Formats: sequence, C-alpha cells, structure tokens
Amino acid sequence: MQLLEYPWWILLFAGLGVATAATVIVSLFFSLGRRPQRIWVNEAPEVGSSDFLAGISGSVNAPLLKGGSARLLNNGVEIFPAMLEAFEKAERTIHFMAYIWEPGTVSDRVFEVLTRRAAEGVEVRLLLDGMGGIRAPHEGIERLKEAGGQVQWFRKFRLGKVTRFHKRNHRRAIVVDGKVGFTGGAAVGDKWLGDARDEEQWRDMMVELHGCAASNLQSAFTQLWGSSCGEILLGPHVYPPDEEAAEEEGGEVLSRHVSVISSPSDESHPLRKFFFVTFRCARERIYVTSPYFVPDDDTRQVIAERARAGVDVRILLPDSHTDAKPIRMASHSYYQDLLDAGVRIYEYQGTMIHAKSLVVDGKWAVMGSANMDIRSKELNQENVIGIMDEEFGEQVERTFLADLERAREIRADEWRRRGILSRIAERFWVLFAEQY
Repeated sequence: MQLLEYPWWILLFAGLGVATAATVIVSLFFSLGRRPQRIWVNEAPEVGSSDFLAGISGSVNAPLLKGGSARLLNNGVEIFPAMLEAFEKAERTIHFMAYIWEPGTVSDRVFEVLTRRAAEGVEVRLLLDGMGGIRAPHEGIERLKEAGGQVQWFRKFRLGKVTRFHKRNHRRAIVVDGKVGFTGGAAVGDKWLGDARDEEQWRDMMVELHGCAASNLQSAFTQLWGSSCGEILLGPHVYPPDEEAAEEEGGEVLSRHVSVISSPSDESHPLRKFFFVTFRCARERIYVTSPYFVPDDDTRQVIAERARAGVDVRILLPDSHTDAKPIRMASHSYYQDLLDAGVRIYEYQGTMIHAKSLVVDGKWAVMGSANMDIRSKELNQENVIGIMDEEFGEQVERTFLADLERAREIRADEWRRRGILSRIAERFWVLFAEQY
C-alpha cells in the first residue's frame, strides 16, 4: 500500500526503469525467440557431392555458380600489392567496403590511389561503417570527394537509429569493374602490414576473386550501398555480362562457389545454416581458423559430434596477443567439452591471428568477413564465399597446417589444471556470449 502513495509519474518512471533493465538483461544473456531450440539436417550428403552443393545453396537462398577463379593472399605483403594493382587497372568502377579504417601508411596509400583514380574518371564508391570507420582521416575523405569519389556511411550514430547502432557492417567486399574482388579478414590499418613476423604485424588472409566469382561478390557491396544512400547500382560496369565475367585469370578456375550475404534483419540467419551444414556433412577433416570463437550451442555440438565420429577437427585461435581478451576468455569456457570430444585446439603464437577460414575434407573452403561467433551470425552484416574446388581447398589446407607450426596445442590434461581465477573469468565473460 505504501507504494501507491507515490505520485503516478514516479511509479511510471520506476516501471520504465525496471522494464529497461529487464530488456537489457534479456538481450545480453538470453536468445529468447532468436533461434529454434535445436538445429539438425534430415540428410548429410558428402561435402563436394552434387546433393551437398544443391542443398547448401538452397538452404541459404544463394545461387550455386560455376567458373571464376580464386587466389589466396597471405598477410599484408601479398594483400595490399594485389589490391592496389587492381585499383590501378580499374576501367570504370572501384567499390570499397571494409569494417575498420585507421589512419596510417595503409590509409594514406589507399586514399592516394583511390583519389587519383577518381580524378581520372573512375567511379569510386567508398562505404565506411559508422563505428569501425570512425577514425578514417577526414582529410583523405574530403580529397576523395573533391576528386569525384563518393563516400557514404553505414549507420552513423544518430537519433532514430540508436537501437540499431550495435548492428554493424562487418562485410569485406572490394570489387573492381565487377571483375576482380577481394574478401577475407583484412581491412585498412597498419597492423595488417608486413608478414606477421612480430606482434606489430597481424596474421591474416584474403582471397582474390576473378570473373563471375567477383561479380557475385558485388552484391555484398551494392545491397548496403543502396540502403545507405539510395543509389541502386546497375549496368555492365557493375555486373558484367556473362561472357565478360567468365574470363579466368589470377588463379585456378573454380568448379563451384556459393556467395552468402547475411543481415541481422533476416531472421533466417543464413550463416548459421551455412556453417552448420558444412560441419555436419564433413567426412574426414574440419580445419577452422577464427580470431573470435564464441559459437552458439548448435555449432559447438555439431563440431563435437563430428570429432566423436572420427573426423579430424582442428581449431586455430589467438593466444594472449588477441585484441579482445574478454572474447578469448569466453571461448576458453568451451575448450574442455570440445577437447573431451576429440577436437584439437591450437593457439597461434607471436602475434594476433585475424584470419577467418574454414576448409572441409580438403575441397570445400569458406572465406570472408564472418567470425565463428554469434555476433557474426545474428548481429553484423557479413559476407562469405564457399568454394568447392580441390586445388583451392588444398591450398587453404596447406596454409592452415603451416600456421599450426607457429601454434601451441592445448592439451586436455593440462587444461584441466588451469587456475581457479581463470575459470571464474571464463564463467563471467561467457555471460555476454550473445553479444560477441
């Protein structure tokens, strides 16, 4: 009764405060209504089979295409020369989208080339994320605009969009003339320079795509460009005709590929299905590299199930050089169950590993912007490409095994002896798994 003695407006604001706190708690710690209680497949065709390719294409509503070519690029010593060379050869369009843009040598060089090409008549479009690109140099942006380039922002912080601000554009889609494309883990920042020789040089990978594989990547850019500024991009200089897009150069001709784009507004969560089907259909090997490993329950269970079934499952993650220590602590909470199931876990030594790759049975390789976490599958704008090609798959697999030479394997018996403080930290940080 004493509560009713307060003025109505005080009770109203108190109620709003309680409701707000409850909403925050539910959003941070629970997945109510965001996904089904369990995910499974009615059949598990072998990776690389026609049934697998048709099934994974249909399940994520992405076309299965043939042709194009791919080339794996390791670290900044290969990534930036290839990218800048493509910009120099551009004839009509350069479309650039990456999450992080930081000032420094890489930024200066990219702005210099983009600005010069814009002044020479190439249509340059740059889409920056409102949070990841917040440090992009204002002077470089203005010079690019003055030269004729277009710069747009994805969800800058403003009233009316506050509730969506945490849903970021994490995609990597860099496409030249619709014929050459780049996607993977790298962005614009000096930490991506070099060859991962010390802790100042991150370990990362990109894939350079040619032909229809690059044209297919274009949609990851044009979709968000249109929703950010209103310009819907069409025409042969954006989507080249089939005969032009089919030109093969710069790598091995691909047999099949599926390009997947994911948006948090889409409740179908295509990336969750894409990765789940990939894992479930593995017969021999699953090799995963991810800088941030906070998978949902279904993903962890299917990985463990495959390991118990005799599949060689190996996961490569960062060591203490990570740029996100809370996420690393959260991922540690999953180690014991995975190790007990037979999964082999490694931590890369010497520098941050930011590469995002998955290769299954040596022939189905997945690369792109997505991390192996809930945020990438449900909250971020992401894009990945799955490539069914034995030569490219073997290349990705060889690269993974070479990275293991700089990694330390986590042993189950040693892991059980870790300290109580580490266990407490793991339990705390995993509470926020729904937001990582």
